[in-house]
Amino acid sequence: MSTAFKSRLIAGGFLCSSVLMGCVSQSKYQALEAENAQLQQQVAAQQSQLGTSEGKITRLQGAVKHTIEADLLFPSGSWEMSDDGKQILGRMAQKLAPTQENKLVVHGYTDNTPVGPELERQGVTSNTTLSQKRADAVRVFLIQRGLDPNLITAVGHGESNPVAENDTSRGRSQNRRVELNLGG
Repeated sequence: MSTAFKSRLIAGGFLCSSVLMGCVSQSKYQALEAENAQLQQQVAAQQSQLGTSEGKITRLQGAVKHTIEADLLFPSGSWEMSDDGKQILGRMAQKLAPTQENKLVVHGYTDNTPVGPELERQGVTSNTTLSQKRADAVRVFLIQRGLDPNLITAVGHGESNPVAENDTSRGRSQNRRVELNLGG
């Protein structure tokens, strides 16, 4: 990156923040800045507590998204949570339940592998149905652990919105996931 470009980038950032400060009062700007810093600290603390093996936390505008690979929560071809999955979500619920004020949306996703005959015998005929059952299972579990049932919903998306290619086992594993969106 050239020095001139860096200088323009810094100047542009300064100009944008100056313009934004002119659009809101100084006290509102400072309050938003403090809230942003606090949310960044919370995300960093949650990431260090949960570790990278249990999921990924992303800060969205006005929300926090926690992504957990479904393989950590459910046995293959099932929507019944594993003991490990219950432990992972139990720790999250323990932290969220006492102070929950915001809505929590549980999003379930699958890879593009068609459901097998065993699932079809159980009435699961599509990846959308499987992802909905998984999202519902997480919702019910979190409610049982103290989250407010009026503030938590579940949505199954099936194989839509993949985060990786489905042509490798690692990519399929990443696409089989549950996302918990808090506050957004």
